[in-house]
Formats: sequence, structure tokens, C-alpha cells
Amino acid sequence: MDPAELTTEQVLKRDIPWEAYMTTKLISGTFLQLLRRYDNRSESYRATLLDDDGPAYVRVFVNILRDIHKEETVEYILALIDEMLTANPKRTRLFHDKSLANEDTYAPFLRLLWSSNWFIQEKSCKILSLVVSARPKAHEASISNGEASNSKRKVTTIDDVLNELVNWLCAQLKKPTHPTRAIPTVINSLSTLLKEPSIRASFVQADGVKLLVPLISPASTQQSIQLLYETCLCIWLLSFYDAAVEHMAADKVLPQLVKVVKGSTKEKVVRVVILTFRNLLPKETFGAQMVNLELPQIVQSLKAQAWSDEDLLEALNQLEVGLKDNIRRLSSFDKYKQEVLLGHLDWTPMHKDPSFWRENISNFEENDFQILRVLITVLDATSEPRTLAVACFDLSQFIQYHPAGRIVVADLKVKERVMKLMNHENEEVMKNALLCVQRLFLGTKYASFLQS
Repeated sequence: MDPAELTTEQVLKRDIPWEAYMTTKLISGTFLQLLRRYDNRSESYRATLLDDDGPAYVRVFVNILRDIHKEETVEYILALIDEMLTANPKRTRLFHDKSLANEDTYAPFLRLLWSSNWFIQEKSCKILSLVVSARPKAHEASISNGEASNSKRKVTTIDDVLNELVNWLCAQLKKPTHPTRAIPTVINSLSTLLKEPSIRASFVQADGVKLLVPLISPASTQQSIQLLYETCLCIWLLSFYDAAVEHMAADKVLPQLVKVVKGSTKEKVVRVVILTFRNLLPKETFGAQMVNLELPQIVQSLKAQAWSDEDLLEALNQLEVGLKDNIRRLSSFDKYKQEVLLGHLDWTPMHKDPSFWRENISNFEENDFQILRVLITVLDATSEPRTLAVACFDLSQFIQYHPAGRIVVADLKVKERVMKLMNHENEEVMKNALLCVQRLFLGTKYASFLQS
């Protein structure tokens, strides 16, 4: 059978010739006795053995993985460990027992990650991620499992382990070695590992954030929903780390998360995305982006739905308050004037905020409509598409909110300038120029009808 399609149950049905391994001195007599006691026994009997002498069995398993390279046997031992940890995840502590201080328990799994056999890769990844996450952190040193630093035997430091593991995970995200199982395996491991600040740092250093972005998209099947949830969980964990947040801004994570929260009904997915928004809101330019992506309206819609998760409801309320504060802070008329006078416009919150236009529309009349006149000259002074699009949109907003908006704008000879932009090669410019012309010719009511 193709190793990529093997299951743990199938592998555990094998009979492994342990006596032959002892004859060739690949395992000791003591190891053979322990294996005979453990192999092919019931789960309850094995649990008793592990309770009584768990570290000894870990030593046997790690030594076999280090010294025996026959694939069937390696698969078998990995299946035994996987079964052991699945039955009781707390058994990961056995790998860190003081009696194993001289065993390099990480090294065999690190080596096996790069096997050409998917079953071996998958199990090694899962086991190593669990074992690394369970290590004692209070007195963590650079030596892997407490081995003396003056030992002649080469040891694997925890830094080595984390860097190698993260490199393998990123390599899989770039080029999966299994078409359907590699990505879910990697994301599942990352959703555990990224709880650690040191692993977040390694992951960001390996440029891992951008590898997650393609996986952030609305999901439909149960399997894809779980993958989406764990991917968003990774993003949430990374949102606590400033260096990762910088990469999120550069890699356009926010628009993808907004698509997910708009298209998801699964409560756990919505919760983790909203918690991520809450973390990102005060950082970088995320607040302005959230308003531009109409997140305040989305939050209102989500609040109207019947959620049972109290953490989600609390996070929605906090996010709503934070977004309102953000809009208020970024929407002063002085900030708007500064932006227009600099001649470089962007979709900062004030442009699309109805309350900004209602509260400040009379301010445009200052100094004989000075800011409006400068806004119009921007249309002639720049070729930058974003600035042109925002300028057209702002003119349409002025027409909508000022009682004499159409007359004032017409008197300032805007029509010809904006009509030229209706044929602009940039879609964003063309769309907002069209809106401006519609409001200029048809009035707000009919232009809004056409836009809807």
C-alpha cells in the first residue's frame, strides 16, 4: 500500500520481528522485554504500563527510531507513539522526564520530517509538535533535554528544533508533499506551536505569514471549515506579535479576514476572526482599513444575529466601540484639510463616514470654499489613481450633503474635469468619476438609486 494512504490502525496490525532486532544487536535484551510486554496488548493494559514505567517506553521508542531505519518498523513505532498520545495527550510529559536527560528525544523526529514517506512525515510532525509544546519552560536552557554541556555527543538545542520544525512547516506550505493531507497537518501543528512567542518569531523570520493568506477564504465543507478555523487561529495568535502584524499589513491579510467573516456562519470561525480584528484595530493603519472595508456595518449585522458564545458577543461590542472611537479620532476636519492640502488622498475613514460629512459640511464654506477649490485642483495636479478616485468620491459627497452642492460644484467648472476621468484606465477612478457626474446631473436621490 502507498505509505501516503496508510492509517495508524493498518500499521498497528503488523507483526514486527523484535527478536531478530535483538539478535543483530539493534535493540537490547531489556528493550525486547519491554516491547514484549507492551506490543499487541489492550489499551487499558498499555495505559497501566505507561503509568508505571512511561519514560522507559519513551526511551525504547526513541532509540528504535534512532537506530533502525526499516520503514515498516519506523512506521510502527510512530503509530504506537501516536496512539499513546491520542489516548492521553498528557503523556507528552513522559518525553521530558528527568530520567531521559541524556536522550536526545527530538533528533529522530526532526530527521524523519524529511523522509520521502508521507506517513512518517505526518506522524513525526504531529508527535514533535505536541512534545515540543509540552516541554518545561521555566528553566529552559539551550540544551535539548538537560544533557550536560560538556558531553561529547552532539545534542539538539531547542533553538535547533524550533527552527528546523518551522522550516519544514513552511516548506510544506510552499510545496506540499501530500495533495490533501499536508496543508491540514501543517496548519494543525502551527495552531498549537504559535502559542509560543519564540515560534512566532521563527515563523515570521521564515516569511510564513504570506503563506497563510491563500488559506484565508470562505469555506463550505466540514473539512475546509476546520482548516479555515485553524488558519484564522494562527493569524489570531500571530496578531499578538508586532513583527507579524507588520507582515499582515504588507500581505493584505485584513481584506481576506473580512471576506471570511462576511461569508461564515460557523460561530468558532467568526469568533476567532472578530478577536483578531480586536487585536489589530489599534495597530498600524488597520483601523482606517477596517472602516474602508465597511467593518462597522458588518459588526452591526453580526450583532443582530443569535450567537450563543459570550466571548464573541463581548468581542463584537468591544470592536464596535473601538471602531467608533477610531472613526472619531481620524475624522476631524483639520485632518481632512491637511490631507487635501498635501494633495495625496487615500481611503481614510472620514471619506466614507456619513457623520463626518453631516457634521462638517458647513466647514467647506470657509474662505470661499477654499478646501473644495483645492480638492478640484488635485484632479489636474495628479495622475495617481487612488488620489483621483478619492477626490471624485469626495466631490460626490459634497454634492450629496451640501444644500447647494450641485450649484457650487457646477460654478467651479468641475463637470468637464470629472467627465474626462469617466474613461480612465483605472476602474476605481472610472467608478467614482461616474458617481460624481451622476450626482451632478441627476441629483443625490437618483444617483444613489443608480448606484444601489
